[in-house]
Amino acid sequence: MVKAYVFGDYLNENVTLERGEFRFQTDSDLIGGISQNDIESKAAEIAQSAIGSEIAERRKRKEARIIEYVSSSAPWHNTLVKEVDFSALPMQPTNQDIELHFQKKKYEKEVATRSQVAAALESENPTELGARIAQLMESISETSKNDLAHYVSMRKCVLDLFSKSLEIDNDGKHKSEGDVHDIIMRRKKDSDDLDYDAHNLWILDERLNFSSYVSSDKSLNKTRGDRTDITVYNRRVAFRGENETSNPITIFEFKKPQRDDFADPSSKEDPVQQIVRYVNEIREGKFKTPAGRDILVQETTPFYGYVVCDLAPKVKKWLQNDKNFTPMPDGLGWFQWFPNIKLYMEVISWTKLLRDAQMRNKIFFTKLGLS
Repeated sequence: MVKAYVFGDYLNENVTLERGEFRFQTDSDLIGGISQNDIESKAAEIAQSAIGSEIAERRKRKEARIIEYVSSSAPWHNTLVKEVDFSALPMQPTNQDIELHFQKKKYEKEVATRSQVAAALESENPTELGARIAQLMESISETSKNDLAHYVSMRKCVLDLFSKSLEIDNDGKHKSEGDVHDIIMRRKKDSDDLDYDAHNLWILDERLNFSSYVSSDKSLNKTRGDRTDITVYNRRVAFRGENETSNPITIFEFKKPQRDDFADPSSKEDPVQQIVRYVNEIREGKFKTPAGRDILVQETTPFYGYVVCDLAPKVKKWLQNDKNFTPMPDGLGWFQWFPNIKLYMEVISWTKLLRDAQMRNKIFFTKLGLS
């Protein structure tokens, strides 16, 4: 803290008899011409010129202290460092001082996000909803990484948005697969582009939160334009393995709600065959890891494939008669095992995906009074 003392005839001439206050105005003084703000501003300018270098050095040390705290103790605050104003902090802040400032900023962002989600859910304009999804997903991701209560409440917001995106618009049409894709994970992104956990893969499967690499609508091979909707390289929590032959690889393909033309005999967008092709190409060594290394697979490496679409009558008939899939007990999905390439595949409806995610999180929503 810097204290500056101001002396002068003007102060002596304008002080009250009790010497408890001055007669000039705070903001502007038309009689004397010099206000309290004018005096304080000039005093601050003189003090700055006298000890400005020392103040700048102290600010640098404070900034270094904050960065050190984030990197060593609170990496989830990385995205907030540049947004929080730390000028009110003491020059030697404690961990508690820094954390309280972060929490205040997080709370402000969460309140703003909730307001935006509420506005989006109430909107009757489907174009507006689609345009705001990416922004909302980024905001939700940033505000849900610190404590469980906030994280669970943000999950509720995500599922509300996801449910809204599956509804028809004013023209009686469904959103494209891109809109729902962005809620699960933003397109044209991978783990190197997004902050830690800045996705909602838990909607698909909770285990995907522990993935070592995720690619969303990007080519796995820079020399090829072909790409899956989402490809995941899993790692087992117990072993922390990454590019290991025993770790599974998961591939997702999304189809627009109510779309069924991919089941036509002439279709070139057969999602089942797309996944099979990708599995074979990965096994043949046609793709590399992000670091340019071979993806290590062997005959026993497990693969999981998921097609998310609406199960229209034509799709069900196609799965049963042409693809030899077996229906699930709840009637909302089909599955098949491809033993030769160690691939287990499921074709599930958007309704099942949403319902299962809501069921897995229901107890948390109930505990927090969010149901």
